[in-house]
Amino acid sequence: MSNDHGEGSVGGGRLDEAVVNAVFSQLPVGLHVFDPDLRLVRVNTAAGLSDLFPLEPMVGRPLHEVLGAFDVTESEILERAIRDELETDRPTVDLRLHVRSRVDPRVAAVVSAALFRLQDGDGTVLGVAVALTDITRRAGAEARLQLLNRGATSVGTTLDVFRTAEELCALTVPELADTVAVDVLDSVLRGQAPVPHADVQHAALRRAGFRSVAGGGRQGFPVVGEVSTYPVGTPHRQALARAAPQIIRHLRPDAAWLDPGHKRHARILAVGVHSMIIAPMRARGVVLGLACFYRWRNPVRFNRDDLALAEQLTSHAALCLDNARLYRREHAVARILQRGIRQSEALVPSAVEIAHKSLPAGAGGGWFDVLPLSGARVALISGDATGQLTNAAAAMGELRAAIAALSDLDLPPDEILERLHDLAVGPAACSHDGTNGGGPDQTPTATCLYAVYDPVSRLCTVASAGHPAPVLLHEGGVVEIFDVRRGPALGQGMAQYTVVERVIPEGTTLLLYNTALLGDDRHSPLLPLERLRRIAAGLPVSLQACCDAIVDAIAPAQPRQDAYLLLARTRTLGAGHTASWTLPNHAEVVSRARRLVAARLTDWEVTEDLADSTALVVSELVTNAVRYAEGPIEVRLVRDRAMICEVTDDSSTAPQLRRALDTDEGGRGLFITAQLTQRWGVRPSRRGKTIWAELALSPPGTAPQPTGRPAEI
Repeated sequence: MSNDHGEGSVGGGRLDEAVVNAVFSQLPVGLHVFDPDLRLVRVNTAAGLSDLFPLEPMVGRPLHEVLGAFDVTESEILERAIRDELETDRPTVDLRLHVRSRVDPRVAAVVSAALFRLQDGDGTVLGVAVALTDITRRAGAEARLQLLNRGATSVGTTLDVFRTAEELCALTVPELADTVAVDVLDSVLRGQAPVPHADVQHAALRRAGFRSVAGGGRQGFPVVGEVSTYPVGTPHRQALARAAPQIIRHLRPDAAWLDPGHKRHARILAVGVHSMIIAPMRARGVVLGLACFYRWRNPVRFNRDDLALAEQLTSHAALCLDNARLYRREHAVARILQRGIRQSEALVPSAVEIAHKSLPAGAGGGWFDVLPLSGARVALISGDATGQLTNAAAAMGELRAAIAALSDLDLPPDEILERLHDLAVGPAACSHDGTNGGGPDQTPTATCLYAVYDPVSRLCTVASAGHPAPVLLHEGGVVEIFDVRRGPALGQGMAQYTVVERVIPEGTTLLLYNTALLGDDRHSPLLPLERLRRIAAGLPVSLQACCDAIVDAIAPAQPRQDAYLLLARTRTLGAGHTASWTLPNHAEVVSRARRLVAARLTDWEVTEDLADSTALVVSELVTNAVRYAEGPIEVRLVRDRAMICEVTDDSSTAPQLRRALDTDEGGRGLFITAQLTQRWGVRPSRRGKTIWAELALSPPGTAPQPTGRPAEI
């Protein structure tokens, strides 16, 4: 803008002349003036950007020749914008253009163009002025920042080492490099990592990712999945040894380390790599691998800004790789824990027929056990531990070990759950790695259902600590839920558990499971009864086939947590396998009890040795009851896989096994019992206690009955 005061104004026409001279000789913004025919008629001194962009020879040339001479990527867009400016007089601001020198293709620039129309006082159009501002550094910084932002969301989307490496390659080709290869220490794939500052230059590396602008089908050497090492003296080896990145801005074909006989080096020479960056993948103080960036199609060589960008992207990818490694290691540790806590083989209880199916998902700690109890009874346990993988597996192991120990005490289900609850309160306050809290997945949440079935009385006793109730599948296809109140999960809330007792018919099948079996229907922790009824109508006779059919119909194809289904079909020990007597409490009853037992053993046609041993054990246990109890004495024999002797009295005092001295007149009853039996113990009863003992039916040295093992997932 100028005023109209003519020669009297400050500076007058000399100021206008000075402004014009400054614009064409001093202004740092490149100015290009085109006439209405789009011929370049004038430029200022800054228009050439550098010696590699000479514009003086272009003066007088048409626009399309000027654009072609400087390899403008957006030439059509710029030409259309200039023509629009001549016609509409709507200035264009910040039109971004990419320019490459024809003299040296390695030299490129990014400029911001501003267009405005030139006209005289009466409105005659004289041409268009194009002002170009070099924003190469700013554009480069923006592009690097955008690439970093994309890398934060697109690299490390899974806990898979190969997928993470491929994501890094896909991100950086071609934005940063023409070819990218990612090699990972082979030990990382096994969940291991070298110690900090360890020498890894001799370690084997496995190709985990590769990408090239040559096409998706093009493979490098070695191909993805193969193992190799880098030769001594190469920059790759030096980067591993120093744990520091290497940049080769100008790679000469005659470099001493390039060996044409080596396949990897031959590929580098064949494609014409001229610049490269080798970046160690470091995370948490250790080197996990190597990321190699090569340029051979892009003529611009790597610079320090590219090196900084490669380091940042590689560091993020390395952290994702280490997370994947830690997950793989944790997964392996959890599986080892789960396998390691398998209990010793126990006799398959005759009280139930067992079938089960597991769907491992690599998460959680679902488990179940079938434990034989005294008196031919059996404990059916179903549990679930959710949370961080290793913690869930460890919690599962602790709970199973505790349940196995508590089961030997023959406590009622509610008392067992109360004791488990008390054990779980301590570990619940901190995570298994010794840290406090740490997030919702650090402390595992455990549930448990404990059921006891007696094949003699057909009584089933159940208590639940936050676990789904079992389902009863009766013969004939009738399905119902075993109505048991769910108490709090182990370690949470008040330990108040309710026992439900129910006599169930022989042949009834109990279905025990965890909520993972229901898939997305976790808002309802119960099996769908209507679907079970339809499935049960056509179930095969085989219990295992029934189990498989139910899982196939109900469970998701890929459960999020370890899922399982346990089926237990009940059996009954009838009158031909049991005998019981109620005797008065006086000294003469010992001989009577012995005669009654001997007569029943004769009817059962047991061996003479077993009959003598059983009669002796019963007489010793009855003698103990007469001595320490007051009320009637109950004696019961159960012929199962072992000969079971039970004596019940009204005393709640548990007997203690001791070794009597030669001069003692008594105190040998339990010692004799322990010597003659496979195992013995005491369990509480409604009116006092029951002392039980089991004698082997098979003579020593014979093969044991078929065994089953507790199952876990």
